[in-house]
Amino acid sequence: MPTLMRKQTAMTKEKIITDEAMDLLFREARTFNDWHDKEVSDVMLQAIFDLLKMAPTSANCAPARFVFVKGDEAKEKLKPHLAEGNIDKTMSAPVTVIIANDHKFYDYLPKLFPFTDAKIWFEGNQELIDATAMRNGTLQGAYLMMAARALGLDCGPMSGFDVDGVKEAFFCGEDNIQINFLCNLGYGDATNMHSRAPRFEFADVCKII
Repeated sequence: MPTLMRKQTAMTKEKIITDEAMDLLFREARTFNDWHDKEVSDVMLQAIFDLLKMAPTSANCAPARFVFVKGDEAKEKLKPHLAEGNIDKTMSAPVTVIIANDHKFYDYLPKLFPFTDAKIWFEGNQELIDATAMRNGTLQGAYLMMAARALGLDCGPMSGFDVDGVKEAFFCGEDNIQINFLCNLGYGDATNMHSRAPRFEFADVCKII
């Protein structure tokens, strides 16, 4: 944490997570390709969802849908749809999450956003539906990763798969579902991990105006 921010936090006593927690979530977190042979329990997966569901989406629309691919039979069902470079790391991961977006999310708005009739904002407006589903579903996928890290798991998000094949295999007949990305979960093995790739500095990509 920058020194100035440390001083400001000490002076104002703002609510802030520990430095160790920031390391866990961001600074020391890595994308893993290799995994220890250690099970991720169903209870852990439910705990991940119970955290991520609390994070914000537009009008609380929560369009993301998650399939936790865990069993051997389910993994074999996923395998033919993976790019070659993603097969070994996915098959060895304890869990692979399919993060998908439900483009009929607005049907649930009377329950999730009961303060006004938000459903009518989306009905018949496919452009708004698609943009809202992709934006907020992707946010929820990122929330899943943060929740998993907070609970001590490692993540391996990835593209590199047959979108239509995964949809057919796991969401057959659900035309309203669009696959977003995949994320392996487990306890990462850093033995063969390369050094962290460079990151931008603030001035490279940010402006304060």
